[in-house]
Amino acid sequence: MKLRHLTFDNAELDSILAATHGDPFAFLGPHRVDGSWAVRVFAPSAREVAVVLSGGTQQVIEADKVHDAGFFEALLPDGEYPPAYRLRLTDDSGNQHLAADPYSFGPILGPLDIHLFSEGNHHRIYEKLGAHLTDIGGVKGCAFAVWAPNAQRVSIVGDFNGWDGRVNPMRKLSGGVWEIFLPGVDEGTHYKFEVRGAHGHIQLKSDPFAFYNQHGIKTSSLVWDLHRYAWSDDEWMRTRQTKNWQHQPVSIYECHLGSWRTKPEEGDRPLSYRELASVLLDYVVDMGFTHIELMPVAEHPFDGSWGYQITNYFAPTSRFGNPDEFRYFVDCCHQRGIGVLLDWVPGHFPKDAHGLAEFDGTDLYEHSDPRQGEHVDWGTLIFNYGRNEVRNFLVANGLFWLDCYHIDGLRVDAVASMLYLDYSRKVGEWVPNAFGGRENLEAIQFLQEFNTLAYGQFPGIMTIAEESTSWPAVSRPTYVGGLGFGFKWNMGWMNDSLRYMALDPIHRRFHQSDITFSLVYAFSEHFVLVLSHDEVVHGKKSLLEKMPGDDWQKFANLRMFLAWMWAHPGKKLLFQGGEFGQRKEWAYNRSLDWHLLSEPLHDGLSRMVQHLNHLYRHEPAFYEIDDSYEGFEWIDFGDADNSVISFVRRSCSGGVLLFIVNATPVVRHGYRMGAPEAGYYEEILNTDAQTYGGSNVGNCGGQEAEAQPWQGKDYSLIVSLPPLAVVGFRLARGEKATENPAIVTGPLRPS
Repeated sequence: MKLRHLTFDNAELDSILAATHGDPFAFLGPHRVDGSWAVRVFAPSAREVAVVLSGGTQQVIEADKVHDAGFFEALLPDGEYPPAYRLRLTDDSGNQHLAADPYSFGPILGPLDIHLFSEGNHHRIYEKLGAHLTDIGGVKGCAFAVWAPNAQRVSIVGDFNGWDGRVNPMRKLSGGVWEIFLPGVDEGTHYKFEVRGAHGHIQLKSDPFAFYNQHGIKTSSLVWDLHRYAWSDDEWMRTRQTKNWQHQPVSIYECHLGSWRTKPEEGDRPLSYRELASVLLDYVVDMGFTHIELMPVAEHPFDGSWGYQITNYFAPTSRFGNPDEFRYFVDCCHQRGIGVLLDWVPGHFPKDAHGLAEFDGTDLYEHSDPRQGEHVDWGTLIFNYGRNEVRNFLVANGLFWLDCYHIDGLRVDAVASMLYLDYSRKVGEWVPNAFGGRENLEAIQFLQEFNTLAYGQFPGIMTIAEESTSWPAVSRPTYVGGLGFGFKWNMGWMNDSLRYMALDPIHRRFHQSDITFSLVYAFSEHFVLVLSHDEVVHGKKSLLEKMPGDDWQKFANLRMFLAWMWAHPGKKLLFQGGEFGQRKEWAYNRSLDWHLLSEPLHDGLSRMVQHLNHLYRHEPAFYEIDDSYEGFEWIDFGDADNSVISFVRRSCSGGVLLFIVNATPVVRHGYRMGAPEAGYYEEILNTDAQTYGGSNVGNCGGQEAEAQPWQGKDYSLIVSLPPLAVVGFRLARGEKATENPAIVTGPLRPS
């Protein structure tokens, strides 16, 4: 091996060649040596290296190859300051190119950025860490930065340096942040961090702050410019700031992008973001939903996790397109009046070797104690919310989606697993908090901090908690001790209702409380009623197949159930396929069975959901007072013998809707029910209507209330109750309505 000593110590050169040097910027690049400047370059792919001085003369100084591994050094003219220069690199084929020297640039991140991140308060840290295209002194390239405080060495590797971790080791700053500026690196470049961990083990890691990442077995990060996309949703964003969604209609269509619809002619390829912006959006708009909720779109390697085991929290999955194409999807939704909600997973992350697990050779993002750091049920790791930088990572990530992707809200997954230290753990398998309790105080602080910042910085968004316990004040403001969410999923309503609906109608009389109990606590939180993906997998059957009886009764039961859900206080969420009666359980790797819409009962169910949504959006009594008994009044919840309930919904302006539910297949003519006041009650909803596939038992469009006291009311109606149906009336106060603007034509079907 050829070795000629010039201006350096051999041990330092050996550490560069072995990629163990603790401070590569102190050795590589320009350095003052005995009144001259020495430029040291490690370029194993170069046959020759020359230093080209900037200025009019463009003086070229050939570097000496002082080690056969590809180490070069050039001595430059004397000068007080290091001269401006570029490197001319010649490969074995004689090809030459000019490049700026990465080791000639000073630090990029400032001390304030490091300080704010270290104390957990850099809410836009995604603008600093990761990969960012930039221009320094007229030199274009990419600045890379990563947090790995316990690493012995971090290098940036990619196609630009042959994935050789010796070539571009990074500078370590205070706070455990490593950085480097690589001239010439452009958008689309594949890269990773090569991390020599605390104990010397070397791993290739995807960028935790990558804006774009490969999925599956290919896990490289890609450089992406997030500043280029031109949004066209200004009107939506301005209007959104004025919204208080707790008193607005919110009807959410939950969707898994990979399985909503595929292209069988192309091997069942899922639709792209751009295709979804047309087909899915047309469908959602026509069906009358107000929002789409997407199961996690952040990059994840394992399809079978449905997106809930995320490795790249800042990158929309590349399965369906690039980041700008996802932005295009969101943009189109806003232009069509549809809000976009994302499932967000700050509760756990997978153990994949390229991800966050043991990122710098230590338990950096996770707890080191498995009693605190692992979800055994899911085989995933738990974030260490007590570490400032980890909390900052998560808070900034949530804000990032609201900021850079104009997302309208985040549904936070598995909140209960975050709140309780003993979640799904046996005695002795968990560590109590500082006060001996089971509450995760650091996670509580994180959730409160995030919600406060999200609502403060982005008025008009919503945050929603999937929280399955009786934890108090989940959707109450943090200043009164709440967690600060805007809404909470109503899991109690879901469980009680599905249990009731699965019963043979002959037995429902003994379980009347299953469909009335939810009104005992309906206003203790701001609830979203949910029929989510979790209820139609793992042997639980589809919504339709949960229903008892023959096929006609299954559809009648499901129509009745969905109408009861829409009439019940609370916002609405329905998972894809439930709206038309998907028969098979949902599977992440196959399309919904859209061909079913050619069958009358499926088509009728879909038409009814469409009409429910349009009624819901047109009638303020459905949504204006969703959080108070002022908007709800029982007529009768005690007719268990007939399995009938009736109630009133009210709007702020005094509008009245009256609903009656018949949960048996027995038609009940001449059924008297109380009415809150005099006037004409127009029948605006009947789930037994022939157009929905029902038997068409109805009430001839409505009737005038009689001055006959009943059920504690001064007036009453005598109605016909269709089998397994919900009937809804609107009080017209003496004027018979001739036109109902909420009733629309049939839904557009995906072709």
